[in-house]
Amino acid sequence: MIYINGRDLTLDQVIAVARGGEQVEMTAEAKAAVNKARAYVEKKVEEKAIVYGLTTGFGEFSKVFVPTEETAALQRNLIISHSCGMGNPLPTEVVRAAMLLRCNALSRGNSGIRLSTIETMLQMLNAGVHPVIPEKGSLGASGDLAPLSHIVLVMLGEGEAEYQGVRMTGREAMEKAGISTIELAAKEGLALINGTQIMTAVACNVLWDAIDLMKTADIAAAMTTEAQLGIKKAFDHKIHDVRGHKGQKDTAENLLQILEGSQLAFDLNPDKVQDAYAIRCTPQIHGASRDAIEYVYGVISREINAVTDNPIIFPDDDEAISGGNFHGQPIALAMDFLGIALSEYANVSERRIERMVNPALSNGLPAFLTKHGGVHSGFMIAQYSAASMVSENKVYAHPASVDSIPSSANQEDHVSMGTTAARKAAMILDNSRKVLGIELFTAAQALWLRGEEKLSPATKAVYDHIRKTVDPIENDVVMYPRMAACEQMIKDHEITAAAEAVCGALR
Repeated sequence: MIYINGRDLTLDQVIAVARGGEQVEMTAEAKAAVNKARAYVEKKVEEKAIVYGLTTGFGEFSKVFVPTEETAALQRNLIISHSCGMGNPLPTEVVRAAMLLRCNALSRGNSGIRLSTIETMLQMLNAGVHPVIPEKGSLGASGDLAPLSHIVLVMLGEGEAEYQGVRMTGREAMEKAGISTIELAAKEGLALINGTQIMTAVACNVLWDAIDLMKTADIAAAMTTEAQLGIKKAFDHKIHDVRGHKGQKDTAENLLQILEGSQLAFDLNPDKVQDAYAIRCTPQIHGASRDAIEYVYGVISREINAVTDNPIIFPDDDEAISGGNFHGQPIALAMDFLGIALSEYANVSERRIERMVNPALSNGLPAFLTKHGGVHSGFMIAQYSAASMVSENKVYAHPASVDSIPSSANQEDHVSMGTTAARKAAMILDNSRKVLGIELFTAAQALWLRGEEKLSPATKAVYDHIRKTVDPIENDVVMYPRMAACEQMIKDHEITAAAEAVCGALR
């Protein structure tokens, strides 16, 4: 059971709920804070105070006063009119993360929502009622209005949901799960959809996999270094200490740790003075991406526990302040940066693949890693495939956050495009994982040709794990299932686990 209070939820816990089905409950202190804020909202409604979203319309309609008797209609109409998402449904792990994050933000006690409404969403999360949320339609300010509205639709008995693996109407899903639908009260519709929880949910899932991917990339680079008879001296800590970047130093230490005991990578190589950049500069290239990921981790860790509502309720100060915490700019910039960082892992990985398959660059390996060149093409087109995805990443890496299209009659005249940035980062992650899978596939073939008995203990463990599924290629075979198998190993975090079981925890 994970207990939420809006203050100390972690990325690990988000993933445990999103992917592991962990159950969630609010703390007693959070429940008290929610009730206190709700009492304040009801007092303001009773007083007929002019407060945005409580007694006024939304966006451009904030100038229109709404009578008390129309408050419920105002909130319901907000949800049904804002449910304008399009495209394929978001993955279940993103939907679950978004529901958790919204409940966590509301449990802080600054939104003025009823406790029973939050508990309805928690019941849905714990029972596995997953609203169908189209992936497109958010500008990232005022938050993720359209996609979050699709969550609330199901709470109202509208929309669609997946329950026990079957897609059905929202009302049917709620009935099958034994959860009562609700009628929204003052402020509640706005409280439920004014926030960054969709972009942050996507970000949490991408970031979690990116943290493993940066270790996997170091492992793949180490294996290619062996295949290239690389020079380990370039990873000496003295070089990296005098520059001082943490990510660079961590990558260099990882490479030396993974390569310890190798008979294929040397401190010095009498046949060459230095390696090409794709090998020699791995600490500098991977390390910069590591530093970017660390920055993103800080941003996401803060946003997980952020109050992103509008207005924000401060009952102790007798204030309901209209502001802009729903604006997704912090996440937009971070996710654009993460996408760029992940694309660089793929970029340099493809160059390492090229060095293994190109006989002019491979330090004596047979052309395209086949013993029978001519009749057999070997790994020729594996490199093509990697190159195509690296090129595609360059399109996705164009920042979404530099774009803005005004909306709501120019009331919302600068928007973040943060959800687009997060979704692009997810696409780049997918491509980069595939490219690194191809590098592992290629490196395993090259090391088979070099002599697997010469590998370091850590790379031998990874090599042996790959060989459980993917055999060496003597003659041409259908390649894509083997490439997909290597990608799946990365996706399941198996490559890192295989190496760390032998060489210890990597940075």
